[in-house]
Amino acid sequence: MTDALREGTGVHLDGLVCRFGMTTALDGFSLDVAPGEFVALLGPSGCGKTTALRTLAGFETPAEGRVYVGGVDITSTAAQKRDMGMVFQSYSLFPNMSAIDNVAFGLQLRRVNGTDRKRRAGELLELVGLSSHATKYPHQLSGGQQQRVALARAIAIEPQVLLLDEPLSALDAKVRAELRDEIRFLQRRLNITTLFVTHDQEEALSMADRVCVMSNGKAEQIAAPATLYSRPSTAFVAEFVGVTSRIKASRSGEQVVVFDKSIKIRDDAGISSVNDVDVLLRPEDISVTASSTGLGIVTHTSFRGADTRLEVGVGGDTVRVDISSSISTQFPVGERVNLEVTAKDVLVSARR
Repeated sequence: MTDALREGTGVHLDGLVCRFGMTTALDGFSLDVAPGEFVALLGPSGCGKTTALRTLAGFETPAEGRVYVGGVDITSTAAQKRDMGMVFQSYSLFPNMSAIDNVAFGLQLRRVNGTDRKRRAGELLELVGLSSHATKYPHQLSGGQQQRVALARAIAIEPQVLLLDEPLSALDAKVRAELRDEIRFLQRRLNITTLFVTHDQEEALSMADRVCVMSNGKAEQIAAPATLYSRPSTAFVAEFVGVTSRIKASRSGEQVVVFDKSIKIRDDAGISSVNDVDVLLRPEDISVTASSTGLGIVTHTSFRGADTRLEVGVGGDTVRVDISSSISTQFPVGERVNLEVTAKDVLVSARR
């Protein structure tokens, strides 16, 4: 690997606007990626995450905004000259080439001599655990093996930036988890600046240094996974990442009353004049106790290994609470319970 690759390369997307007919796919989207950082673009279908990746790759031209890599404006640079490696969902291997020839293809285009090309491709197949499959063709490989070949091919050219467009979505759960860990290991080892598009929050939270949650062509929040989960800045992020219960409540100044207890409002998100709000709570932010006079009734239980999730009906709302499975027998369906918020502050939004 070259010194330039080990140092990583910064990426800056500045106010990107992309339109397809009457549809605005990116609406002033901006993102900074530090050299060697792994950033996931997370969001529902149609939020603009793939368009952002394709614009960085040079496959789409923004109507407005600029793309910078290593401090250089490459907005008008052709895709083939952007020095980026890309891995797609569909593998996109050449069916008439062996695994080692697929990996070596980019090196051949760069006129690397045959000996060095084979050596480099062999090293990368060993790196992804496929050295014994070098002479096999794509149809002789499993889906996970094909994606490993695609990954080796993408990094063979020592790109400035690695782009991953939902590369795991076509794989079964076990292989997806294994390859997820391998991609993260390789990215850290090689220190390649990486953007990863996914709609799977578990993938994003487990792999990325930071996650950019997107909605309607914009960044809703960009933060480290732990911050994104524990301190979501908007209702959209709170409900898209993890499990959240919406609970009707009344505010009083900077506090809100939930289950007869006053709790500090984290951020009123511009709705300080609204009294009737929804409080958004994680299952672990609520404690539950059995009570014959409780206002809540357990309506459903879901065993989840060490934990059991209760669904509790309270005044027309459904509240999700996680408890230890060792005490779950104390809360059968139909049991009356009291709920209490244990979080020090809460996120609120306008009532639906």
